[in-house]
Formats: sequence, structure tokens, C-alpha cells
Amino acid sequence: MMGSSSVGQCCGLVWAFCRIGAHKCCQKLCCRSESPPRPQYTVVCLGLSGAGKTTLVTLLCGEKTEEIVPTVGFQTGGANIQPHWHRYYEGTEGIVFVLDSACSDEALQQVSEVLSSTLTHHSLQGLPLLILASHQDKPTARNKDQLTEALNLDSLKDSHEVVLQLCSRDDLPGVREGLDRLAQILHTTADHEDNRV
Repeated sequence: MMGSSSVGQCCGLVWAFCRIGAHKCCQKLCCRSESPPRPQYTVVCLGLSGAGKTTLVTLLCGEKTEEIVPTVGFQTGGANIQPHWHRYYEGTEGIVFVLDSACSDEALQQVSEVLSSTLTHHSLQGLPLLILASHQDKPTARNKDQLTEALNLDSLKDSHEVVLQLCSRDDLPGVREGLDRLAQILHTTADHEDNRV
């Protein structure tokens, strides 16, 4: 014969199993299964010093941007670290290039040269390219037409699918829109490669 505490424990266990079973049945009936996993892509984020790379990544992570300082170890200038960029290219499926759209004409010319030479690396050839033109909140920021001409983007479109997205530290939706467009290109590219097998 079971004591009252044993009966209570048995009833509690039966009740717990019934709740779990009812929950599972409800999930199946209501079609509330786990969503399929999102595809993941490997992209490399590049840009000269002061372009806004750290700020944009910080924004995407939901952290505060007010106290951002240049990335530790790299504040001596982009020219010192650029020769090492190629170490991050292996296995890359897409490129995010961040630039300061309000920089001087001389600095923009340097950006254009660095972008062109970077895209000649064999690991990056043919990959989709997202250019995040940051600092759009500044009065000297260039528009899409000006950047397309200054960066000679029309010539890049022969070898890369190019997305130019204007953004600023106060424009998280703009950054996400650019990343979504890059993800769509990567997804389409992956679908085409799957169909070739």
C-alpha cells in the first residue's frame, strides 16, 4: 500500500508527463516546430583606419557606440596592417568593405586604390562585395553616384556583384539592409552551386 506522500509524488509525475505530452501535441498540431537553421556565410570585413568598421560591428552587436576608440593594435594606420589582410581571405564567401564617405578626396583616392588592389587577390576574385559607405551623418558625405564614380565601381561589376549601401552610426537599419542584400546574393550563389553538382 502506498502512503499519501507516494501517491502525491506519483500524481505529480503523471501530471508533469501529461503537461509535457499536451505541449508536444499542441506544437505538432499548431505547426510550431523549430524553424530551420539559418544559413551561415564567412565574410571578411575590410577598410582603412577610421572608416567605421568597429563602430558598425558594435552597433550590430547591440552595444553602445559612444565610447569606441580605434581598434587596439591597429591604430597606427591601415598601411601597417594591410599587408596582412590576405591571412583572413581563405574560405571567404563574401566581402564587406567599409569606407568613410566623408573623407578627403585624397583619402578617397587611396580607398579606391586599396579596394582595387585587394580585389585582385585570387581568394577574393568573383566574390560578392558589400561596400558600407559610413559617416553619412556628416555634411561632407558623398552620395551613391559620387562614390560609384570615385571608386570606379562600374568596372568592378564585371567581376563582382557589388552592393553600395550608405550608412552611419545612427542608421542601423541601413547597415542591416546592406548585410541582408549581401546574404541574399550569397544564398543565391550557394543555390546555384548546389544545382551544379
